[in-house]
Amino acid sequence: MPDGVQQQAQGPMAVLIAGPTASGKSALALTVAERIGGVVINTDSMQVYGDLEIITARPGPNEEACAPHLLYGHVDAAENYSVGRFLGDAAAALDSARAQGRVPIFTGGSGLYFKALIRGLAAVPPVPAEIPRCGAREARRVRPAGAPCGARGPRSGGGGAAAPCRPHPHRARARSRRGDRALDRGLAPRRHAAAARRRAGRKNLSRARPRDALYRRIDARFDTMLSAGALDEVRRLAERRLDPLLPAMKAHGVPWLIRHLAGEMTLDVAATEATKDTRHYAKRQFTWFRHQLADWPRVDPAAALDALMRDISR
Repeated sequence: MPDGVQQQAQGPMAVLIAGPTASGKSALALTVAERIGGVVINTDSMQVYGDLEIITARPGPNEEACAPHLLYGHVDAAENYSVGRFLGDAAAALDSARAQGRVPIFTGGSGLYFKALIRGLAAVPPVPAEIPRCGAREARRVRPAGAPCGARGPRSGGGGAAAPCRPHPHRARARSRRGDRALDRGLAPRRHAAAARRRAGRKNLSRARPRDALYRRIDARFDTMLSAGALDEVRRLAERRLDPLLPAMKAHGVPWLIRHLAGEMTLDVAATEATKDTRHYAKRQFTWFRHQLADWPRVDPAAALDALMRDISR
């Protein structure tokens, strides 16, 4: 049994299955849930959005008929879902699974969500309405619009004079939002997610797949998404005219398909760029899991089910 695994007399407290996109995590989780009477709990930051069923390859009605699924599609695309909110939802999902006598099976590709579950990141409560306005004022006070910035400064050891710079408007807006959120977190009351950490005892498994094979799966899956109606799904999302900086609007494939719908590129070009982004994301996931969850066992997909079932039965 791996170090840190907690186990109840009747079986594991929880099963955690992490891995890169398109590696087959959802299918594995569903098979395990059917075998041990589990409930599949989403641990993917994009599959929480109700508007993104097809483009995120969210489990559909057939899968949900085989085993209960929680935290899928329960958030509107106009919302900015956070890891703090996920921890609160995960705690409630754990309680629900236990009340049904089922084993919670967390699966997804959002490494920060898994890290929060097992190491207890602080969960931030809803921020009072007046704080964002205060945060924006503080951000402007710290760095007024149009303030100069230099390529060389104290950290680089340079003494060159600062030159004015004007960031790209999208980047400037994103920086402003990040600054406001950071200030909001500092001003709002904080609570620790110890309850989620205490309750999320784990059997852990990370899936590995040779990169080339994974990339082929990514390409094939995007074609399948398009055949299943992903373009119409993105069209409906675009018609809502939401802030393009919202997480749901930046889901893999969404920005490129929106540009195709606007007549800026062909569907083939949009699909190529979308799959390219997804490949890059998978590469970053490999790196993140390797460094941040270094103690997790890594199992070849072909052997993952047997390995996990052996681990659960110990």
